[in-house]
Amino acid sequence: MSERGDAADPLIHGEEFDDILTDQAETGLDEDDRLKPAFLTAVLDAVEDGDHERARDLVSPLHPADIADLLELTPSERRGAVAAALGDLVGAEVLSELNDYVREDLIGDLAPEQVAEFAAELDTDDAVAMIEDMEEADQQAVLDALDPEDRAAIESALSYPEESAGRLMQRDLVAVPEHMTVGQVIDYLRDNQDLTRDFWEIFVVDAAHKPIGTCQLSWVLTCPRGIAVADLMKREQTLIPVDMDQEEVALRFQKYALISAAVVDGSGRLVGMITVDDVVHIISEEAGEDILRLSGAGEGDINQPILMTVRTRLVWLVVNLGTAMIAASVVGLFEKTIEHLALLAALMGIVSGMGGNAGTQTLAVMVRAIATNQVTSSNTLRMIGREFRIAATNGSVLGVLIGIGSYLIYGQIGLSLVFAAAILLNNMVAGLAGVLIPVTLDRSNIDPAVSSAVFVTMMTDSLGFLTFLGLATIFLT
Repeated sequence: MSERGDAADPLIHGEEFDDILTDQAETGLDEDDRLKPAFLTAVLDAVEDGDHERARDLVSPLHPADIADLLELTPSERRGAVAAALGDLVGAEVLSELNDYVREDLIGDLAPEQVAEFAAELDTDDAVAMIEDMEEADQQAVLDALDPEDRAAIESALSYPEESAGRLMQRDLVAVPEHMTVGQVIDYLRDNQDLTRDFWEIFVVDAAHKPIGTCQLSWVLTCPRGIAVADLMKREQTLIPVDMDQEEVALRFQKYALISAAVVDGSGRLVGMITVDDVVHIISEEAGEDILRLSGAGEGDINQPILMTVRTRLVWLVVNLGTAMIAASVVGLFEKTIEHLALLAALMGIVSGMGGNAGTQTLAVMVRAIATNQVTSSNTLRMIGREFRIAATNGSVLGVLIGIGSYLIYGQIGLSLVFAAAILLNNMVAGLAGVLIPVTLDRSNIDPAVSSAVFVTMMTDSLGFLTFLGLATIFLT
């Protein structure tokens, strides 16, 4: 038996653990596990100086996800040289962690055989993510270089719609027939070296390969060998249709607190599984997309090509220009009123701005509620009423405050009352628009996150000007 602290001792003791923490600190990560600027500079300098061994020594302690971060932080014109210098440190796991645009850039310099070699090392979902955006000819060359089994799995996944469960699922899973005992299952797991090693649940299937239950791995390991799987399994399970949208998949994982779930085809046969680590990525991705769409910024990816970003943003800026012209035309209708009381020109922007802010608040709440399936046909009217009451209350408070403030500044009671009334009315318009526009778009099968903000802004600007200047025309001229 080795002495305590001996190199042969498999346990890690206090001093050794401190050494490991020290080594981790020297890998270039800060306290938030982000790469230090000085570390990135050191790697880039080593590559530029041709000292590839030094670059590899610096990078080798990093986790694949951190190496992916390193490549993403590297300027695009130097990325290829850094990847070449790091050699096999940029492996399949690193490629699977990379941003889509960065991965596409790096893969473009690789031979199809190299890409196929990386794809064969990955789970099916990660392999599909790596090659799905390639040009058709390049994609086919990669598929031709794969062995028949891997190729069939990837081609099958590519046959499903983008962002569906079929693209997201893994085909490597453990499924056993219901007649097995716990002991037979354990022997099966030990004797079959080709089985996946990353799983939490064992799926139980019938003779037609349809899932009829699940067994957690911990149950199998802690139950007597003679117990039948059929007596141990949990029959209630959440099945994911292969064509289900990935956002709906994520919602089911959230709602039912799933760790993994079986994916079934149209006939109910088990074809794959989805695990929570993939869903966490989808939740983050979908939430980010909705936020960016509300602003008209497209994907908002800092690695997206500049021309693509310009094109995406410019479309919505042109649309915003059009809605701004509509608002300006409303102002033009009251030119004589503004000439009579020039102070209106300074104040009308406050009315539209306050309405726009209120509309944006309501819109953000509604888009999120729609995305998470909180808004249904049974509660839509209640949601409209709720947001209208909120808007009316906020508008009343703001109207009183702004009316008092404007009277103290300008000393005109009529102007103050018109100002306060316009703020109240425009807040109510903003509340209704912030609810009705995204709900209407969603019922029309149009993504409310994409275009709602433009229409809400148009409503609050146009009706804000119309209300304020219209009331001023009636009561102040």
